[in-house]
Amino acid sequence: MSILPIFTYPDPRLRIKAKRVEKFGKAIQKSLQDMVETMYEAPGVGLAAPQLGFDIRAIVIDISAQEEGAPGLIKLLNPEIVSADGEQIGEEGCLSIPGFVSMVKRKESVNVSGFNEKGEPYRIEVSGLLARVLQHEIDHLDGVLFIDRLSRLKRELFKKKD
Repeated sequence: MSILPIFTYPDPRLRIKAKRVEKFGKAIQKSLQDMVETMYEAPGVGLAAPQLGFDIRAIVIDISAQEEGAPGLIKLLNPEIVSADGEQIGEEGCLSIPGFVSMVKRKESVNVSGFNEKGEPYRIEVSGLLARVLQHEIDHLDGVLFIDRLSRLKRELFKKKD
């Protein structure tokens, strides 16, 4: 397995909408393992396949270092937000935008469906930090970065900083 370089803003590959995983097998499992190793090495709490140049709808998340009682490592393919409720505002950063954090508005709770690495249906309903990270990583699969969710003024300040 490998630790891979993470694409950083403004790399245009971060803006590509990833393709659904149609075949579940060893190649997908290897990509997921590379994603996990890269996320832990970075270190981060989540990583989406497009951040490493994989054109697949895959995310890995582990918030257990930040939150006691968290479910541990999650590997999710073709994740979709089925429902979302409430509102939370919290600080976000991104491995693809090193050195920049900002407050971002997200849904407080989400119900997400997808598949595990074996191609079996997977569903998770969560709130708080895990809901935030899921939304952030699923955004990556659609070419959306957290800076896109900032006010115009904050985006302009970020671009001038860059």
